[in-house]
Amino acid sequence: MSTLNAAEDRGFRGPLDVTRAATAVLDAHGTVVGWSPTAEELLGYPPHEVLGHPIGALVVHPAAGHSTAADLPGAPFSRRQVLPMRHRDGRTLRVATAVLPLAYTGAGPARLLSLADADETEQWEALQAMLRGLATQSPVGLAIYDTRLRVVWTNFALLQEMGNSQYEGMGPDDMVTHGEVLSPRYPATLEEIMRRVLTTGEPVIELHYRGRPPVDPDHDHVWSCSYYRLQDAGSSSLGVCEETVDITARYLAQQRLDLLVRAGGQVGTTLDMGRTAQELSAVTVPQFADAVTVDLLEEVLGGDQPTSGSEPKSVVRVWGAPGEEAPGEERAGPNEAGTARRIDFPPDSPQARSLASGRSVVERRVLTQAGAGRPPPSSLLVVPLRAEGATLGVVTFARDSHPDPFDTGELAVADELVARTAVCIDNARRFTREHAAALMLQRSLLPQTLPQLTALEMAYRYLPADSKAGVGGDWFDVIALPGARVGLVVGDVVGHGLRAAATMGRLRTSVRVLARLDLAPEELLARLDDLIGQTADEQAAALIDSDSATDHDGLGVTCLYAVYDPVSGLCRMGRAGHILPAVVDPATGSVTFPDLPAGPPLGLGGLPFESAELKLPEGSLVALFTDGLVRGRGRDFDTEFDRLRAVLTDHRRPLEELCDSAVERLLPGSVDDDAALLLVRTRTLDRHQVAEWELAPDPEEVGRARAAVAEQVGEWGLDDELVFTTELVVSELVTNAVRYAAGPIQLRIIRDQTLICEVSDTGSTSPHLRHAGSDDEGGRGLFLIAQMTMRWGSRHTTEGKTIWAEQALPPS
Repeated sequence: MSTLNAAEDRGFRGPLDVTRAATAVLDAHGTVVGWSPTAEELLGYPPHEVLGHPIGALVVHPAAGHSTAADLPGAPFSRRQVLPMRHRDGRTLRVATAVLPLAYTGAGPARLLSLADADETEQWEALQAMLRGLATQSPVGLAIYDTRLRVVWTNFALLQEMGNSQYEGMGPDDMVTHGEVLSPRYPATLEEIMRRVLTTGEPVIELHYRGRPPVDPDHDHVWSCSYYRLQDAGSSSLGVCEETVDITARYLAQQRLDLLVRAGGQVGTTLDMGRTAQELSAVTVPQFADAVTVDLLEEVLGGDQPTSGSEPKSVVRVWGAPGEEAPGEERAGPNEAGTARRIDFPPDSPQARSLASGRSVVERRVLTQAGAGRPPPSSLLVVPLRAEGATLGVVTFARDSHPDPFDTGELAVADELVARTAVCIDNARRFTREHAAALMLQRSLLPQTLPQLTALEMAYRYLPADSKAGVGGDWFDVIALPGARVGLVVGDVVGHGLRAAATMGRLRTSVRVLARLDLAPEELLARLDDLIGQTADEQAAALIDSDSATDHDGLGVTCLYAVYDPVSGLCRMGRAGHILPAVVDPATGSVTFPDLPAGPPLGLGGLPFESAELKLPEGSLVALFTDGLVRGRGRDFDTEFDRLRAVLTDHRRPLEELCDSAVERLLPGSVDDDAALLLVRTRTLDRHQVAEWELAPDPEEVGRARAAVAEQVGEWGLDDELVFTTELVVSELVTNAVRYAAGPIQLRIIRDQTLICEVSDTGSTSPHLRHAGSDDEGGRGLFLIAQMTMRWGSRHTTEGKTIWAEQALPPS
């Protein structure tokens, strides 16, 4: 209608219409007896030059068989012909003519001749042909509504599509049942939408609408609808025109494509099988199915690879109804997760058949419920979850409200959805296996139980990071040392995963070995630093041609090592790049972070380490921890230290409760780094558990030492056999000190969980166990001690060395 300008009146009438056309009145002989102003405008002749002349004089080339104007055809008005006519200025015009016979008697008007520009006439007639085509042949459904939004006209396509010819007077929402506007941001009904178009004049283009037409009342159809306002020549509203195209097939194809696109971004966001199953259900319900259940083989949940080609096995439902529905059982609603439960499908069930064959199974069944009549049919689609040729489980899509079973196109969509889900679940299965192995490794490398020591009361917490790796390199340890002393260790390997856990295990073992050598903290850290450096060099040499040649284990390791002596109450600490410990004074409850010398992280090599000695009163609380406890994304370091200080201030609470409070206050949610916390409360051995003597470097002191030790062991109520053994051990150790060392000799016995004998001197040479020959006069002392005691050894001190031996106490 834009071609003829719908705002003008002539757009609604043809050019040959008497209200628009140039007209000439002819008598029976073709003489012009009337000439309209429009005719003068068209051909340029004023009336006095035409009236009384034959109309044929204006025709340039009369048609064959029509030599005079009187012979012009007297066809009905609805028919026309095109004649070349001469304009007054000499131009030749193509003029469309139509003749209307008039009733007459004798002389006078006999015919009315309508004249119009032939091009304009042909254009208008083409438009009329198009309109007739829209009404009778166009596949686009058309309907015209009046200002009351009631149907006044429909074309043939709409009648054929709807299958009903009685639409006159109906409203837009009455033409189909179950109507629903699908396009967002539009009113809920078509009448509201069309009322807006009628009021504002703004058209609506390609609105999607769903409903069930009379010709197909059991199935949903989708139409693309457009609406625009109709106006007359005076711009008054006449109504609304509706154009509809059935796009059901295209819409469903687009919906399925959108479903696959959404599944690609929303299914498999985590490495959790249950979460993946839940995401699949969220994507497909209710658009694709009314309910979804996901059942996995038991070995898959444990991370194992299922055996291909085996008989159907029991499954565990990870998403959906708690159990397989039976006829008459009410189905659980969509997105309702049941408790994980083992299910044995009957051999003839679609799930069992799908598990056995590895193929999809479609089943249409009718569920009946007592007293409820016949419910709509239910359609099941069971698709196996397959990855690398093995079946991991099955996914069951169920429809209760949809009248149609799953068709071929939907089966292809389901296969693609489940194939993608199977990849995600298989990745989660692999992660579960590797994660379990990593956790097992890490847990095996960490202390399973802490030793029960007289010197300390202790408690600990270890929290692995909530990351995909799951495990890390933080560790702690409590090591029993000779002389009732105890070694405390806490360390952190940078990174997560198996590499960090394996590195942590090697370092923990190395620390335990070095601690047994009775090394001072600074010396132990130095040797550990050398060990890490040597390991890094060996790895670099072995992987010189590999892309991971620079990925050395252990670089950036931090460690804190402390040795506590319950006899003296002294604690010597050294740290290698590690965070400071917290110490709580038992009398005041004040919390301090002692300023220990800050050594470099382990693995840098060549840099010195230092240690500091603290005097810890009995009942002091010491907190050793890794930085994961007080550091993390979005956490302020000082604020976290204040929170830890607030927890430790209440130091008289049981250590287990303090550990729980610290974790609750500092790590209330998930953590992005491993965190280890070791709390120890110190004890000291009183004078009833320790006896000391100062001896001169004189052989006669050996007998005095034997007598003093025998008396003390007797006072402790130990049996005579232990007294004899202790006398022998002290005799040999004091004799060696007198013979091979110089300066004062100190003898100390400690009654702890074992009976400990220690002899200290100023010598720097440690004794060595050897097997004396049959003719040797000496060399059997240490051999006898080794045979008669649990263990023995020596350690160097700042003043010299100490040789010690431990004996087991008799049962209480």
